[in-house]
Formats: sequence, C-alpha cells, structure tokens
Amino acid sequence: MTLTSGPSRRQWMEDCIVRGLLVSAAPVSQTALLGMWQHAEQQAAKPTPAEVLGPFFKKGAPNTPVLRVAGDPGFPLRVSGKVYNTRGEVVRDARVDVWHADHHGEYDVQGYKYRAKLTPDAQAVYAVETIMPGHYPDRPAQHVHYLITAPGHKTLVTQLYFATDPFFDGNPDKNYTRRGIVTNRDCVRPVMLYEGPGAARAAVTFDIVLERA
Repeated sequence: MTLTSGPSRRQWMEDCIVRGLLVSAAPVSQTALLGMWQHAEQQAAKPTPAEVLGPFFKKGAPNTPVLRVAGDPGFPLRVSGKVYNTRGEVVRDARVDVWHADHHGEYDVQGYKYRAKLTPDAQAVYAVETIMPGHYPDRPAQHVHYLITAPGHKTLVTQLYFATDPFFDGNPDKNYTRRGIVTNRDCVRPVMLYEGPGAARAAVTFDIVLERA
C-alpha cells in the first residue's frame, strides 16, 4: 500500500473556507474570508533559525545594556531588536542572554565581560551597547550568541552574524555556508554605520521570533 502525505494546514484551511466548512462570525463572503486568511498567513513571521549553543555560555550574567567601557579595543556596536512570536505579537517577560568574544577573539570565562542577560521593555524591545566581536580560529566568522526564554514559548538558541564580515568576502548570500559556520542566511544581518557625534559606531537590528510551546 502506498502512503501519501495529507494536505498542509494552509491547504486544509483554504479548502474548508472554499467549501463553506469554515465561516466568519461576521457577515463576510467566502471569497473575502479566504482573502483575509491568506493575508494573515502571509503576515505570519518565520521563527528565528536556531544555531549551536557553543562551549562558552555562562549562567548568571548581569542585566546590563552596556557591555563596553571607555578604552576597550574594538569598533563600537549597538545591537537591538524586538521579541515577537510567529503571530507577530510581542512576547512579554522574555529574557535574552547575549555573549560574544572580545576584540581579540577571546571569551571571558572567569567573569562577565561582554555578557548580559537582558530584560526587554514593555514593548519587548532589547538593546545592548558593545563592540564588534573578534575572529578566532575555530569559528572565524564574527558572531554574537543568543539564548532566549519566555513563558509559553520554546527556548531559542541562535547566533547573529554580520554581513560586513570579511569572512563572507563581500557576498554573504553566496558564502554564508563556507566551512559550515553559519547554518541559515537569515542570521547574517546588514550593518549600519553612524559617524557621530563622537566616535563612529556600527548598529545591527536583530529581531527575535519565538515559537509557542
């Protein structure tokens, strides 16, 4: 006997609407209801891809948005974003662990340099002031580690990479799979450069999309 896969959730819902098996509480035509459903499906956000945890996670990081101090070597970097779910709703009470190597590609395993456990604000926005991570031989692409938890949602481990990284030779679309370092192109983000006031700094937006548990 040959087994065939059943219809997808999207196909099933569309079929139910077309056949009149799913209707709206308001007086809406089947065509309009189908259009609204398809629009909602298109607006649904994809979960942020998972990446490896790595060997340098450390519990107990402080809740501080400023990781760099005056005199630190390395290019100043601001990373910010929001925590959503796949319905596009902001996620309340999330906790965002971030950590990364210093300018020389070394991790602080004795203390909490370049480590934080952030509490997003009421709009689920987080931000951290730090430096651009350095390269190191085992993982030569610059990256920031993330571990995100939130009530009612699956824990996410992921990493942020930078489209400007020389590792990608100016073409992350083509080269992100090099050496198997990055598993998903969506984790490689564009970098904006701001020149003032004061020293120049880089900025990256990295929104987090969680799946419900």
